[in-house]
Amino acid sequence: MTKQKPSLSFRQIWSMSFGFLGIQFGFALQNSNASSILQNFGADVHNLSWFWLVAPITGMIVQPLIGHYSDRTWNRLGRRKPYFLVGTILCCIALVLLPNSGVFLAGKSALLIGAGMLMIMDASINVSMEPFRALVADNLSDKQRTMGFSIQTFLIGIGAVVGSWLPWMMANWFHVSASAPPGQVADNVIFSFYVGAIVFFLAIMVTMIFAREYPPAEYEQYHGATDKQAHGLGQILTDFRQMPKTMRQLGLVQFFSWFALFGMWVFTTPAIATHIYHLPNSDTSSDTFREAGNWVGIIFGVYNLVSALYALLLPTIAKKIGRKLTHAFSLLCGAAGLISIFFVEDPNTLIFCMIGVGIAWASILAMPYAILAGSIPAGKMGVYMGIFNFFITFPQIVNGVFGGPIVHSIYNDQAIYAIVMSGIFMFCAAVSVIYVQDDGDVKVSIGQ
Repeated sequence: MTKQKPSLSFRQIWSMSFGFLGIQFGFALQNSNASSILQNFGADVHNLSWFWLVAPITGMIVQPLIGHYSDRTWNRLGRRKPYFLVGTILCCIALVLLPNSGVFLAGKSALLIGAGMLMIMDASINVSMEPFRALVADNLSDKQRTMGFSIQTFLIGIGAVVGSWLPWMMANWFHVSASAPPGQVADNVIFSFYVGAIVFFLAIMVTMIFAREYPPAEYEQYHGATDKQAHGLGQILTDFRQMPKTMRQLGLVQFFSWFALFGMWVFTTPAIATHIYHLPNSDTSSDTFREAGNWVGIIFGVYNLVSALYALLLPTIAKKIGRKLTHAFSLLCGAAGLISIFFVEDPNTLIFCMIGVGIAWASILAMPYAILAGSIPAGKMGVYMGIFNFFITFPQIVNGVFGGPIVHSIYNDQAIYAIVMSGIFMFCAAVSVIYVQDDGDVKVSIGQ
């Protein structure tokens, strides 16, 4: 018989989640700038999604393994914290090297180095990210999990806002050059990545120093006995086959949601450059193209700011209408925001489109995990949070493989239609979440 976990204070939940601010700071720099960096090095628009494949592929491999072994780890640093630290150090190195790939070699060789740095960054972020999800689920009771993941989402939003806006701020506030010769990355982007590495490291240190993890004996009182044998890949496959029903149902929701997000991250820069700034696809180094890329950072910061604020409302909304309907409503807002980009002519209007995306993003980062956590068996929190990442990475891989050819062959290299497709997939996610089983929900939604 397991004991009820004690309620934690706001300060404890805050410090436990603070490292996510740093993770998302680095992630936002990547999301806002990786496509334009790779295009600076010579990537074609219809090949961009292939370079972005390294993120979901590494996540699919790394996160279940990290989750499995972190469930069985305990040393003087703790259970999850050793993985935070290793992932942080590796990611900070990649943040410094990615925008400088053109310094080492030129042309396609620089492109390959840039893709390699992107892979290292993604793998490192995954090493850091998965244990954070598990740490919140480890330490919080079911009644505090929605609040815990909402605080985590708020901190994610704050980190992402500053990370997304930083290149623009460097150029406009600190007068760092936003121009560069063909094949090179502008200084405002390079220095932003340096700052990102520093923020990433310091934020993780806050959680490392101030967050508490339950030692093994106390952990078992709250979660039950843990299987300490390192069964490795075979056990992970067994756990995958035996995943809870709620996780399988959420898998469809996650497929639609993350297919849409991947399309947005990869194709927003070329879509805005061609559809709104009216540049040809061949223009990837002009000042106008760099202006479009900087503006993408601004609007991505907007959706992350909206996400941070909306995350604070999620516990209240979920208490009123239930977690499933909260998530469905939020995803509908995201679908409307993405589809509306097609009808925009003025770049400033994109700010309003991003409000809907921000609402969806906040919910995507919080509600599926709040729904999932209550269905995971004792002692399996880390591995199942890692396995759940499969439903995030698989749709990105599908989009990465087929998205580029679809844009090239069906959309005639007009990336704006990939954004519209993302909106349609977000709408499908909103419909599918209604049919998910959530035994811990405070409301009974239609479809049950």
